[in-house]
Amino acid sequence: MEIKINIPEGQKDTRLDTVICRFVELCSRSMAADLINSNDILVNDIKKKPGYKVKTGDLITGAIPGPDGNAAAVLPENIHLDIIFEDDHVIVINKRAGMVVHPAPGNFSGTLVNALLFHDPAIKNAGEDKIRSGIVHRLDKDTSGLMVIAKTKTALNFLQKEFKQRRVKKKYLALVFGNLSKDRGEINLPIGRHPVKRKLMAINHEKGKPARTIWKVKERFKTACLVEAVLKTGRTHQIRVHFYAIDHPLVGDLVYQPRRHRKKKSIAPRQMLHSWQLGFRHPYSGIRMSFKAELSEDFLQTIALL
Repeated sequence: MEIKINIPEGQKDTRLDTVICRFVELCSRSMAADLINSNDILVNDIKKKPGYKVKTGDLITGAIPGPDGNAAAVLPENIHLDIIFEDDHVIVINKRAGMVVHPAPGNFSGTLVNALLFHDPAIKNAGEDKIRSGIVHRLDKDTSGLMVIAKTKTALNFLQKEFKQRRVKKKYLALVFGNLSKDRGEINLPIGRHPVKRKLMAINHEKGKPARTIWKVKERFKTACLVEAVLKTGRTHQIRVHFYAIDHPLVGDLVYQPRRHRKKKSIAPRQMLHSWQLGFRHPYSGIRMSFKAELSEDFLQTIALL
């Protein structure tokens, strides 16, 4: 069930988890706390703690699972998937730009999870979190390219451990502004939440987590470079934040961009970032598998403009 609660004067200074269980029938305070901690419930589009004291005018949004444990918003939808590989254990897809990976406030339909549940309803059993059924890793909404999805709980657990142990190989292609002075390099800067804009990430030397990106130039243009980027860590928005930090932001990125450029008309319809190659061990056979997804049409058109 999708919720949207505007906090009235009489509820101010009440704990967030308490407010939710008061407004939503059959939602206990412990369930509310779990949903808050898993980012399924936000306050003014920002993550808060269950003990956050709400203020008059706060807008609480999110999704509450129904009695059967399934979030009512996560329904099967007949949405085309570009499937690169599939067997009884995993699906490898080429995600199109513009598709959100799983339901969240503001995007409760049209997501990859909605499409997966239509393609194979059994995926709903891959993991305890019904909103993220089968999801092992994520790509930003406007990032295209390869993702692996688990079809069973066993496959999900195996692949999550592989990602945690850095055994999964990921290569991206990105268009970055400017002329990089070297042909290859490494960005080793910690990433954490932005100190003010809590929905964004930033280089954070005090509280950030280690983040390492290795890159090399594949092609140079007059005003940009096509770069291959290999992730050695998996931080949120890592490539976008790292290249912004070294003054070579991604073409088409409207967020991690110098303020003077944000209002200029972009030659790209979205951030030019593509999950190009993906390699992992199969969760059943243990055999190493590798996949490649060619650049999408909008990426190629942007390159042509350059």
